[in-house]
Amino acid sequence: MRYLPNTPAEVEEMLAAIGVTSLRDLFACIPSEVLLKEPPALPPAMSEMEIERHMNELGAQNTGAAMLSFLGGGCYRHYCPSLIDQMLIRSEFYTAYTPYQAEASQGTLRAIFEYQTMVADLLGMDVSNASMYDGATAAAEAMMMALRNDRKKRTRIVVASTIHPHYLETLKTYLTGSGGEIALMDLDHQTGRIAERELAKINEDTAAVLFQYPNWFGIIENLTAIAQAASTTGAWLIPVVIETTALGVLTPPGALGADVAVGEGQPLGLPLNFGGPGVGLFATKNEHVRKMPGRLVGKTVDREGNECFVLTLAAREQHIKREKATSNICTNQGLMALAVAMYLATMGKEGLRRVALMNLKRRDMLIKALAPTKARPAFSGPAYNEVTILLPMKAEEVVRQMAAEGILAGIPASRYHPVLENLLITATTEIHTPADIERFAATLAKIIGG
Repeated sequence: MRYLPNTPAEVEEMLAAIGVTSLRDLFACIPSEVLLKEPPALPPAMSEMEIERHMNELGAQNTGAAMLSFLGGGCYRHYCPSLIDQMLIRSEFYTAYTPYQAEASQGTLRAIFEYQTMVADLLGMDVSNASMYDGATAAAEAMMMALRNDRKKRTRIVVASTIHPHYLETLKTYLTGSGGEIALMDLDHQTGRIAERELAKINEDTAAVLFQYPNWFGIIENLTAIAQAASTTGAWLIPVVIETTALGVLTPPGALGADVAVGEGQPLGLPLNFGGPGVGLFATKNEHVRKMPGRLVGKTVDREGNECFVLTLAAREQHIKREKATSNICTNQGLMALAVAMYLATMGKEGLRRVALMNLKRRDMLIKALAPTKARPAFSGPAYNEVTILLPMKAEEVVRQMAAEGILAGIPASRYHPVLENLLITATTEIHTPADIERFAATLAKIIGG
């Protein structure tokens, strides 16, 4: 919609109608010391053509958008079928808000119901909520859910140190003031997994165990060992899946015995846009459904026997007494959840499996292309589509020089783990061609020596 400003005559007419002599009188209640004495120093007005040209000039400064990117680390560039964008911009989806009135929101409610069904199936769990802000808040809410419902009132949370650093910081923030504590399981520098000896930290005082799957370095943890350790002590098992396309080939968290499974939906049809938006996936067992944060859409029938959809559970403070709410998250990422549902419906189980296999193939191609260089995979553990590369020099410097060649090479591990200064975390997905991978390897070889 175009912005059509009021003319001076129209302003005068409106002021006269409300009995005010000037626009300044509208702000008489505001202390004069905080009011601007002069208009803000804004540039002169532009025509529509000038604005378009100016915006294009600003956009051209974002040189990274045109670079060959191997970035991952929590945000992944995957191919998104064009029909999803076209469906999302339909006004009934794009402008829809919280479906408080079921009789007027059947389309939105049904879309959320389908999202819940597919997410529960993807994660191998009984039930999913209607989404959360992002993967990090979903993980933190799962942790708080475990603490609230631990029968022994335990306050110790064991977390794999191989979880995304941003997720770990979110967990710590949520625990502030709650009396809970985090115990970290350390890395095995050979495998890239949690060291086997660290599983001893999962003991009788542990309320929940959180780990990323695949982890921050792209490695798949020893799932059976972690699950067994949690089961033995009665701790809740909470897998965190950030690169969710991996579930096209990996065992779903529910099959591991997860009490809650959470993740990030961004890889499932959401574009990269300055770090967001994301959507938090959250699923649990039927026995925990009334303890789950957020809200749940259910299917029922009306008095005439017609199928319809309603908000079945909404254990949030907008709907119930604050002291009884399970979370203060007050909404869901409705449009993003809808995009995820569209992606999953479009791809289907076989399509998602093919995407995952393409990612595995690209990873193998990258490892093979690196073989003649002085770089090599840093860890021996099984991986998905991310390769943590051990370099003969600091990764920060390699990233800088690769960027000068038009390639975003990845994330230096030292940004979050200072001692790992020679490790570079790269990500390959189905969008990378063999030529892209060869260019990456050739440029890297030129920098570090082939």
